[in-house]
Amino acid sequence: MTQNGPIAELRAFVTAALIQPVERRHWDPPQTFRRRRVVVAVTFVVGSAVLAWALRIEPGDPSFYVATIVLAAIWLVGALVSGPLHAGMGHTRRGDRTARPIVQSLALGVLLLAIFLLGSLAVAQVPFLREPVMQLLDHARFGSFPIVLAITFVNGIVEELFFRGALYAALRRHQVLVTTVLYALTTVGSGIPLLVLAGALIGLVTALQRRVTGGFLGPMITHVTWSSGMLLFLPPILSR
Repeated sequence: MTQNGPIAELRAFVTAALIQPVERRHWDPPQTFRRRRVVVAVTFVVGSAVLAWALRIEPGDPSFYVATIVLAAIWLVGALVSGPLHAGMGHTRRGDRTARPIVQSLALGVLLLAIFLLGSLAVAQVPFLREPVMQLLDHARFGSFPIVLAITFVNGIVEELFFRGALYAALRRHQVLVTTVLYALTTVGSGIPLLVLAGALIGLVTALQRRVTGGFLGPMITHVTWSSGMLLFLPPILSR
């Protein structure tokens, strides 16, 4: 394999996207840091409760839209009130300069989507794993698909503003581990094991992006690409 072969290119991509951090440029003064921690703690508790309620609403019930809009507002307000948030910068694949992590994050989101969709081929063969996921996706089937898609898009944005923006900045150490665990815990109320697993995996990848880029933009793009793609392509795979 030559130095510029596929394996070397993939290694360079993973290093730039998930491993090698850029220089950190933003630090909260003590007063801002203390306020951020209080706001983040309150927002997490309230948001987790609303998410558990939203995930247990029966498909086709209009209150699902209300619950998810309220949830998006909670994550958004909590993130903005907590203190300054930063978009972040990422290394280019060659590592010789930094740039906004847009194309890199889109590629990572598509890669994650492909991995999850391949895994869903196995899930589709196991009824006790498939059925709970199908029930969650029924919100799009029995409700308004464009509205559910828009809600999925918006919630992906505000979740990253809160979890990889405000919450990450409210921690002094073990940020990747803590934000990953807390993000996965918010999905426990759904009672769907695969959703918890998906939350843990997406939380880990976006937390690593946050560590590398120092901001929320990369995680946001990756999350929205993955979640929107799952809503579009997962139902037909599981239906088979």
